Amino acid sequence: MEQSDAKKIKILFLFVVVLIGFIIFLGTLFYWATIDRRLPKLEHSEVNYALRGNIISSDGFKIATSQKLYKAIVDTRNIDPKKFDLFVKLYSLYSGDDPKAVAATLNNNTGTTVLSYKIDSKSAKYLQELSRKLYKLGVFKSYEDPKTGVAFLHGMSVLESGEYRLYPSGDSVTPILGYVKKMEQRNITKSTGVKGIERFYEDKLSSVQDSLVIGARDISNAIILDGNSISSRRYDGYDVHLTISLKMQKIIENVLDKYQKSLDAKEIIVAVMNSETGEFITLASSNRFNPDGIDKKDYGALNISAIEYIYEPGSVMKSITFALLLKANKINPYDIVNVYGGSYKLGTKVIKDTHKADKLSAEDIIVYSSNVGTAQIAQKLDAIEFYQGLKDFGFSVRSGVDLPFEHPGVIPSLNRFNSPIYKATVGYGYGMNATFMQVIKAYNAFNNNGRLLAPTLVKKLVSPTGQELFPEKTPEVQVVPASVAKRMQKILIKVVQQGTGTGTKMSGLEVGGKTGTAHIAEDGEYVRVYNGSFFGFANDKKNRYTIGVLVREAKKKQAYFAAQSAVPVFKEIIEKLVDNGYLTPSAEIQNNAQ
Repeated sequence: MEQSDAKKIKILFLFVVVLIGFIIFLGTLFYWATIDRRLPKLEHSEVNYALRGNIISSDGFKIATSQKLYKAIVDTRNIDPKKFDLFVKLYSLYSGDDPKAVAATLNNNTGTTVLSYKIDSKSAKYLQELSRKLYKLGVFKSYEDPKTGVAFLHGMSVLESGEYRLYPSGDSVTPILGYVKKMEQRNITKSTGVKGIERFYEDKLSSVQDSLVIGARDISNAIILDGNSISSRRYDGYDVHLTISLKMQKIIENVLDKYQKSLDAKEIIVAVMNSETGEFITLASSNRFNPDGIDKKDYGALNISAIEYIYEPGSVMKSITFALLLKANKINPYDIVNVYGGSYKLGTKVIKDTHKADKLSAEDIIVYSSNVGTAQIAQKLDAIEFYQGLKDFGFSVRSGVDLPFEHPGVIPSLNRFNSPIYKATVGYGYGMNATFMQVIKAYNAFNNNGRLLAPTLVKKLVSPTGQELFPEKTPEVQVVPASVAKRMQKILIKVVQQGTGTGTKMSGLEVGGKTGTAHIAEDGEYVRVYNGSFFGFANDKKNRYTIGVLVREAKKKQAYFAAQSAVPVFKEIIEKLVDNGYLTPSAEIQNNAQ
C-alpha cells in the first residue's frame, strides 16, 4: 500500500511538472506572439492630406493657393557607414539641400532623424523614387538593437508635413485678400484665415476630408494597391472666385502708389463697382503687404481701411441730404436760397463757404458745395425723416460686404436731430462717422435707379467636384424713388460739368459725382489735417460704374482740397477703365451732355 501510494505521488508529481512546463510553453508562445518585436508590419497606411481652397481672380489668376510640404525621415542606424557619402551625395542632389548641412544633421543625430520639413511636391516625388533606388544600391542595412536583440531595417521615408499658403501676386489685392496663420492638426501644419477674404470664407476654404489608403506594403514601404486595399476620397476646400480682375487691380494699385507719393498721403482707397450688380471690379489701397512674409512695418496695412476706418465724410453727405429732401417733397431743385455771401450764423455757430455767393438755386448748393445753403435746407427735414433716412441709406449699419470686422459707423441719436445745429452739421457731413464702404454703397443708389444693394467681392464658390455655390444676396431696397435717383444723377453730372468736380469731366462719357473735404478731429479738436474724397459714377451706353476715391491726410500744399487730391485720382481711374475696355466713350453721350 505504501509502495502504491509512493508510485501515485511520483506519477502526480511528474504530471504537475509536465503541466507546468506546458503552461510555461503556452505562456512563452503567447508572449512572443503579442510582444512588439519591431518587426516590419505587413500592412501599411498612408494619409493624403486635403488642401485649403484657392482664391481666384475674375480673370482666372490664383492669387492665393496652397502647396503641400513633405518631410524626409531616415534612421541613421540603417545607413551603411561605407555608403554614407553616397547617401549624402544622392539625397542632396535630389533635394537640393546643402551636402555639408545634410552630413552634419546625420552625424549629430542617432536614430530617427528628420532631414527636412520643407520639401515641395515635385522634390518629394523624386525622393520617394530615390528611396527605392537606395534599397537596391544596398545603402541601407539591417540594424540589431543591442538592448532587445531585435533587428530592423528602415529606409528613407518621405511623408507629408503639412501645407504652405502661397500668394503668387505678392501684395496685390491686399489688404482685402487677408492672410492666414499656421496651426497644428495631428502633427500636420494647416492654415486658417485671420483677415479679409481668407477669414470671411474660412468655412468654405478650409479642407474637408483627408484621404486614407490602407494596404499591404512592399520592402520600400510603398502600398501595394490590390483588391484588399482600402481607400477614402480626399476633399479639398472650395475655390473662392472673386469679382475682382487682377489685371485691373494691379493697374489701379499702380495709380494709387503714384498719387500717394506725389500727394504725400497717409493712404488712398479706390473702388470701382458695377452699379447694377454691386460687384467690385477693383477695391484697392495704397497701403498693402505681402502675405507671404508679414514684417513689423506691415502691421499698419493689415486692417482693411475701406470697412474698418471711420471718419467724418464731409461734403459728400450733401447729396444724401438733398436726396432725402427730394424724397420727402420738401424742396424743388430750382428754389432760390439766400447763402449770405458765404457766411451764416446758426445759433452760436458761424458756418462758412469756400465758394462765396449771395444766392444759389437749391441744386446749385450741391453743385458748388455750399455749407451755408445745406445748413438751411437741412432744417426742412424733421428729426425722424433725417435720422431714419440716413439709416435707410446704410449709415450706422454694416454694408453687408463679404469682409469681416466691418465697422457700422456712427450717427447721432434721434433726439439730437431736433437741434438745428446738428441737422446743419450732419447735413454737410460732420457730427457723424461713416466708412468708405457705406458712402460708395449709398452713392451707388443714384446710379441704380434708387435701389440700394450690398457690395460684393465674391462671384461664386466651387467645390473640388465642380459644384458651384453662389453667396446669398441681400435683397435690394428702393431707398429713394427712381425719379429722385435720376434727378440726383443730373445734379451730380452738373457738379462735373460746372461745379467742384470739373476735373473729372471726360468726353463721351456720363460722369457725375461730389467732392468732399473734411477736417479731421484729434482729441475733440479739429486740426489742420484733412481727408479728401470724390464719390460718383462713370457710364457709357452699356456699362454703369460707381466709383469712390478717398485720400487720407494728404500733406502736399493745398492738396487737402478734394479738387486737388481725390479729383485727379478719380479722373485717372476713368481713363484706365476706358483704356481697358470697361467704358467706351461715344458721340451720342457727348451730344447729350452738351
